Amino acid sequence: MTRVLVVDDEPQILRALVANLRARGYEVDAAATGEIALQLAARHRPDLVILDLGLPGMSGAEVIDGLRGWTDVPILVLSARDAERDKIAALDAGADDYVTKPFGMGELLARVRAATRRRVHGSPEPAVVATPAFSVDLAAKQVRRDGREVRLTPIEWQIVEVLVRNPGKLVTQRRLLQEVWGPGYGTETNYLRVHMAHIRRKLEPEPSRPRHFVTEPGIGYRFEPGPASD
Repeated sequence: MTRVLVVDDEPQILRALVANLRARGYEVDAAATGEIALQLAARHRPDLVILDLGLPGMSGAEVIDGLRGWTDVPILVLSARDAERDKIAALDAGADDYVTKPFGMGELLARVRAATRRRVHGSPEPAVVATPAFSVDLAAKQVRRDGREVRLTPIEWQIVEVLVRNPGKLVTQRRLLQEVWGPGYGTETNYLRVHMAHIRRKLEPEPSRPRHFVTEPGIGYRFEPGPASD
């Protein structure tokens, strides 16, 4: 059974999350503070953590730091709509995804399913990632569309590779810049916009309405493989 640790200081939200998760077969631990959350995580080793950033005492960001010291458990952040800087900081600190408050329970549960699907212990990373529009061969460093190789520049390939290695996961602009251009970068978001536009023109069926390389405005990008073609 998949175990989820839910951390939120708002009693109504905490009760709703616990009830909805248990109704869908998850084993759930609940905490109203960061201190209790870290104790429960160490004791029960959850498969997923749903974490509110605005906690009393120890902040959600501090909880992420505490978890990342010893575990790679997926962390799904709950964030207030006006806390964009906090969301970016949390994602850069090691969170895997976020849902904005107020949120729909259906969206949150879909994010939970996606995160727990990705956490398959011991499963090897696939050499080829296929989408209905194109395939990415990570070993050969090659992209093919309609049976033909698509020529990507070295920078375009590095961006694609980082995103494809993190399917369904939000990758912040800062992380992309630092992984592709180096640790001295972090704010040059115009670089990413230009190269993402080129990548979409080469790979997306409808570049103006991307389905696979999705922008999270002000935060970063997400690779969504979608159902693989036969």
